[in-house]
Amino acid sequence: MSQEPDMNSSALSIAKTQLRSLMKQRLANISQESIVSQSADVFESLSKFRPYVDAKRVAVYLSMPGGEIQTDPIVKHALSSGKQVFVPYLHKSGLRPGDGPARLMDMVSLKDIEDYESLQRDKWGIPSVDASTVHERKRSVGELDGKRSEDVSLDLILMPGVAFDVDPESKAIRRLGHGKGFYDYFLHRYALAASPQEVASNGRPAVLLYALALKEQLLPPSSGESVPVGPHDQPIDGLFLGDGEIKHSAKNDTN
Repeated sequence: MSQEPDMNSSALSIAKTQLRSLMKQRLANISQESIVSQSADVFESLSKFRPYVDAKRVAVYLSMPGGEIQTDPIVKHALSSGKQVFVPYLHKSGLRPGDGPARLMDMVSLKDIEDYESLQRDKWGIPSVDASTVHERKRSVGELDGKRSEDVSLDLILMPGVAFDVDPESKAIRRLGHGKGFYDYFLHRYALAASPQEVASNGRPAVLLYALALKEQLLPPSSGESVPVGPHDQPIDGLFLGDGEIKHSAKNDTN
């Protein structure tokens, strides 16, 4: 639940934009040495996390060179452990204006470490799946570019974010994304495509959602800052922090 339930969509958008701008400045001042060290601590915590250890199918974001937890060691470890690893693939939605977003994110599979290391980096420095290879890959939501394929369920999704906090009332962990809505809309489509046993009682997809964050990305209560959220913002189950801590959202009927 948001701290400001009366916030209208315009005010919500402004608040999110302001916080993203503030966090961009803060993250730009974090040294690469700190990012590497914090990423190693997150990997250490994750590698011992029972849901990750037991997971057969893991989706994980591919990181930018700076400003966030680096996922290269996670991807390689998951693949070498025999897990099916899925990574984001962005593409045109094919939807008419007004019917939905112009671009969608889907999760598509990596074949092996060699396949992962062959990915070319985009203009943001993020390894990206080549569109010409998508038809060879498994995908977590069957429809891609208007073509159907078998849906593949996921056990764990590791997400990026810009800022996080803990709701003082519900104790849920709130996430501020990069502003494109890719993950929220993907999870909405994932839930629609899921079988009844793969959907929780509250309508959310029954897949664990954990984010990875530098310690500077968690807003402490003493800061007076908070993550603004709206009705379409997906709650997450927990957060891996760069100091090695794992925070978990309080379990209730709405989160």
